[in-house]
Amino acid sequence: MNQTFAALQLGPAKRAAARLAAGAQTGSGSCRTQSYATEAKKKNPYSHTIKLPQTEFPLRADAARREKQFRHRCTDALYEWQLKNNRGPQFILHDGPPYANGDLHIGHFMNKVLKDIINRYQVMQGKRVVYIPGFDGHGLPIEQKALETLKGRDRDSLDPMEIRKLARNFALKAVARQTESFKEYAVMGDWTHPYMTLDPSYEANQLEIFKAMVEQGYIYRQNKPVYWSPSSRTALAEAELEYNEKHVSTSVYVKMQLTDESVARIGGAGKVSALVWTTTPWTLPANRAIAVHPDLEYVLIQVAENSESGSAGYQLLVGKDRLEAVSAMLPEGSTVAEVCMLNGKQLEGLSYSSAVSGKECPILLANYVTSDSGTGLVHSAPGHGQEDYDFGLANGIEIYAPVDDNGRFTSAAGVALAGMEVLGEGTRAVVAMLRDAGVLLHVQEFTHSYPYDWRTKKPIIQRATPQWFANVGSLKASASESLRDVKIFPEFGRRRLESFVAARSEWCISRQRVWGVPIPVFYNKSSGEPLLTAESISHVIGIIRERGTDAWWVLSTDDLLAPKYRSDGNTYVKGTDTMDVWFDSGSSWKLLEQVSERSEGAYADVYLEGTDQHRGWFQSSLLTSNAVRGVAPFRVLLTHGFTLDESRRKMSKSLGNTL
Repeated sequence: MNQTFAALQLGPAKRAAARLAAGAQTGSGSCRTQSYATEAKKKNPYSHTIKLPQTEFPLRADAARREKQFRHRCTDALYEWQLKNNRGPQFILHDGPPYANGDLHIGHFMNKVLKDIINRYQVMQGKRVVYIPGFDGHGLPIEQKALETLKGRDRDSLDPMEIRKLARNFALKAVARQTESFKEYAVMGDWTHPYMTLDPSYEANQLEIFKAMVEQGYIYRQNKPVYWSPSSRTALAEAELEYNEKHVSTSVYVKMQLTDESVARIGGAGKVSALVWTTTPWTLPANRAIAVHPDLEYVLIQVAENSESGSAGYQLLVGKDRLEAVSAMLPEGSTVAEVCMLNGKQLEGLSYSSAVSGKECPILLANYVTSDSGTGLVHSAPGHGQEDYDFGLANGIEIYAPVDDNGRFTSAAGVALAGMEVLGEGTRAVVAMLRDAGVLLHVQEFTHSYPYDWRTKKPIIQRATPQWFANVGSLKASASESLRDVKIFPEFGRRRLESFVAARSEWCISRQRVWGVPIPVFYNKSSGEPLLTAESISHVIGIIRERGTDAWWVLSTDDLLAPKYRSDGNTYVKGTDTMDVWFDSGSSWKLLEQVSERSEGAYADVYLEGTDQHRGWFQSSLLTSNAVRGVAPFRVLLTHGFTLDESRRKMSKSLGNTL
């Protein structure tokens, strides 16, 4: 029997003696005793009697330390290694910049992992992958978040630089947090040198694109209706809208009384009114015309209401195809008799007294009028709708919008309405005024799809204000043509993107906020005419490249003006509008000029984002790239779906339903 094993069966004293005897016999006991001579082993004199395997590995995993080592090796180190050692062609996946307005969620995780899968596959194919992460640091979402940190202070009490400082600090902190989260996802990329839309070099490049579009005549200023968010107090682009299918509106049928001369022209008698229908009663103070279709048939009817109501008879002018629907709205017991038939052309040039303002306005012809709904006569407020605006412009009608930045009636709408929110109290007040004046035939509420501000989740209005636009109509053909050479997956994305481009005639690029890239325009103090030339913009670009966009708010107008204009005999003031953030992110392709090995065609091999970017980043990038270079900025366009919550809604920071 092995002597060591036999010793285990003895008492403590005898076991010790047996160990010494065994060591003396083998001549190795002293060596073995020395190799295990640690403090821990001395406390347990029997541990050496059990033979265990020895290893170089640490006893504990120490995951916190080792995970960072492995992550670095698989991300940052791998990214640098493949750029230096791979010998294949360059491959660029261009990152769409997420908003730096909060923490990340599982939707961001999915997007970045999909990009990482593609990049790692390309590395395995021997290509040199260029992946520069981006962050969108300007715009309303960030400004709003920054202002929320102020307690007890109103935005109007802050000067622009205070707001900009708050927003910048908020954005940079969000970028730092998001960067750490992305690194924890083990996404391979150049995290040491990300691009940020708030960097002075990026802002200067963006203004270079703007200057090129100015030189080519794509940029113009006009006083016209735009989507306006009272909750954000700024104009919005169509891409910044979402539609609430459960919005409740008030619709009214209103009698607009014809002038005596007009009554005589159509053979009427007594009180004769043109009946109009609108789902936006708050626009009635801005009514400036009624539109009728030249080829539709209209009927003049005599209405005798129930004698119990005590009202006298009157005559109404309505579309023939809408007579049955209108008759159903009359008080029970009313009778209707046809007086005469007229076509739209016979109504042209008639005049009426607008129901709210009392202003005398014309009836005019318009081909967009239909008899599918309403009355066949359309109330027109050129200051509150694109179709009405075009109609008003063609007929020399005043573009009038008595509504302020907060979505409240101004004093121009009348003392009784001034200060009221048009979508709330103002609408109710207008309806009450119509009822009191005896011109309200019918009122009803209905649920329908209505545009909302996609950030504040509150309804918007259309309101005429002076804004800057990009002429998308002139870019449509080039943009659509350039998509022919682009591979788009899934295929429905092509139809979706093309439809968004085809539906736009212009892009409102100005915003009434301070956290953003300024539109570098000056206005003649006397005439109000804008000064926007290649020379004036280039001078501003030089300043911003060196000092950032804060310079626009810090420096005087003279400092910002190009020398040529400082002594031209005019006094100028600098503009206050900033650029749409979609113009910001849509300019990101320009930074690839510095890294791409291609001098022609698309700089990026792949753009990959969610399907919402067909109307957002994909579209704005396509338009700016075509305006300046005449090509699409991507060779392949990939889109993915959304991560959804338990109600199948898209997970979004603004909804607060993220994981």
